Amino acid sequence: MDYHIPVRERKPSFWSYLVVGIVGAVIGGFLVLGIAPQILLHKTSNLLVGTTDPGTSGVTIPVPVYLNAEDLQDPYAAIMLVAQEVSPAVVGITNQAVIGYDFFGREYVQDTGGTGIIISEDGYIVTNEHVVANARSLTVFLADGRSFPATLVGAEKSTDLAVIKIEATGLPTVKFGDSDKVRIGQLAVAIGNPLGMDFSRTVTAGIVSGVDRILNISQDSAIRLIQTDAVINPGNSGGPLVNAKGEVIGLNSMKLASSEVDGMGFAIPSNQVKRVAEEIIATGRVRRAKIGASLADKEAVRRINPSVIIERGVYVYRVENGGPAQEAGIRAGDIILEIGGLQVSKVAAVQAFLSEKSPGEVVKVKVLRGNQEIVLEVTLGEASS
Repeated sequence: MDYHIPVRERKPSFWSYLVVGIVGAVIGGFLVLGIAPQILLHKTSNLLVGTTDPGTSGVTIPVPVYLNAEDLQDPYAAIMLVAQEVSPAVVGITNQAVIGYDFFGREYVQDTGGTGIIISEDGYIVTNEHVVANARSLTVFLADGRSFPATLVGAEKSTDLAVIKIEATGLPTVKFGDSDKVRIGQLAVAIGNPLGMDFSRTVTAGIVSGVDRILNISQDSAIRLIQTDAVINPGNSGGPLVNAKGEVIGLNSMKLASSEVDGMGFAIPSNQVKRVAEEIIATGRVRRAKIGASLADKEAVRRINPSVIIERGVYVYRVENGGPAQEAGIRAGDIILEIGGLQVSKVAAVQAFLSEKSPGEVVKVKVLRGNQEIVLEVTLGEASS
């Protein structure tokens, strides 16, 4: 006779649950450590940078950007990525410049240094005009350790921009951003060679401190700049100012050197850099736009002719005969309130606007004539060199 002995079902104890939980956590941790870095590398694949191996005839070899657990805890991880992405396209420039002559006509030569950025794989480099001024010879130093003699393609003093060329291919290049979209407070990373190649590709970071800063270059020339508190030192000139996406938003050009100020550096907006560089490469020179009118600030008008009252805008005191302004209908005595949608209160603002335009472009100009505001279309002319 078979007997069936009833068995009481045992429920898992608390300790069983605890052990299973610990084992699961350990296994999960190993999986995260093994898989997560691969996922992060995949996510940042668009941030891979390239260097050129001297032994591969210009073949660009990708260098992975590594993000480990410690990097992710670093609040400056974005700067690390930007530096790795952009630095291969940043070059050092040595200028053996002629600084004068002695009584017998012999040259005085001095080596000066600066920075540049590669804008094409076949060796076009943009930098500041003052970096390559009076050059007897130019030498470019790449991030991979190679150096090349360089030739001057063209330079434009009023915008402080120049393009030089080296004979190389397969070079890493920068990516330009839209400087018109730059906002105060956004991340700004400067890369350059302060005090020469011993400190090559130094990275400093800060923010965009200001936009639309107008600087007079000469009596008839002005330029619009981006202001930053990222540290810029001698030798940084011509280096990139970069946003958090690794895009060049400006070309570092100058800083205020005074014991009374600190952290005031300036960069030429990237849209201006692109326009000038493309024109130099295409034609070897830069054509400057003109409106064909002589202008005066309201403060100057009050001194010269107190009977003329100007509350806003700039005063047109002379119009070039047959020039763009006259052809558009602008008259002496008009007050320019806006040009190209930009409100202006200084002549320098008009000059800076024109420096970013090319001859032949059509711009709308709003003028005040008596009590009437009139919008006229001006086809910009070409200024004499």
